[in-house]
Formats: sequence, C-alpha cells, structure tokens
Amino acid sequence: MTFQTADLTDEHDNLQVATPIFQQFGKRVRFHGEIVTVKVFEDNVLVKDALTESGDGKVLVVDGGGSLRCALVGDQIAAMAVKNGWSGIVVFGCIRDSAVINDLDIGVRALNTHPLKSIKQGAGYRDIAVTFAGITFRPGEHIYADEDGIVLSATALL
Repeated sequence: MTFQTADLTDEHDNLQVATPIFQQFGKRVRFHGEIVTVKVFEDNVLVKDALTESGDGKVLVVDGGGSLRCALVGDQIAAMAVKNGWSGIVVFGCIRDSAVINDLDIGVRALNTHPLKSIKQGAGYRDIAVTFAGITFRPGEHIYADEDGIVLSATALL
C-alpha cells in the first residue's frame, strides 16, 4: 500500500515527526515497517548481526551517536538486508558504498557518507528505545519514511 507522510500527519494527531537531518539512499524512496533498534558507536557488529536475521518487512534503526567519523553500513551489509527482507535502515551516522546502495531495493536514511569502515568489537545495545532527530524510536512501534521525512506511530497505520 502506498502512503505519504504528509497525509499520515494530516490524518493522525499522535505521530512523532523526525527533524529533517537525513539524506536518502537506496532504490526505495518510500518505506515503512516495525522498528528494530541497535545503539552503537563507531562499531557495526550489532548492525550486521541484526540484518543477518529475517527482516520480514521491518526497519532497522541504528543510533550511531551521530558520528561522522566512519560508516556503520556498507554495500555488503545493505545487500544482506535486502536478501533477508528488511524494508529499510535509518542510521544516525554514516554509510559507505552509496553508489552501490543506491542500486539496491531498500530504503536507507543516513546523516552522510564516509569511506572509512567501523571498528568490530561488538559493543552496544539491541532492542532499546533510542532518541535522536527530536524523537524516540521504540522497538515494536512503526516507522514511515518518504521524500518528505520520517514519522513514527505507536501502532501500524497501514
């Protein structure tokens, strides 16, 4: 089903709307799904671990602390997400291999790109509430992203 975030905000009073700080990547300009979260800092092991699981149309929200010093998602991880059925990835941080990611059937939002890969220590948290872009992303709630922005709902709207 198609949607527009502008229409969703007109129709529903209880949505959170993200501050418009993200750039758009991937072939899916519009995506939505149930939220899964990871909180990491310059370490993408938990990101990769989450995306190796079946996504079933979900969206991985990565709180990377807003770091602009390395990438948390690259082409191989994004391709794995596509293969495993994830609808999208939102990264409060950077991605790399953007030209390849732009050809993949997934929606990706990130602050920017960076060529440097992250460290691999496995530090961080999974399935916790994370806050950035002026809103709180909670596992199990729902995210909707399109050309106009990102909105969150406690329940599925579509």
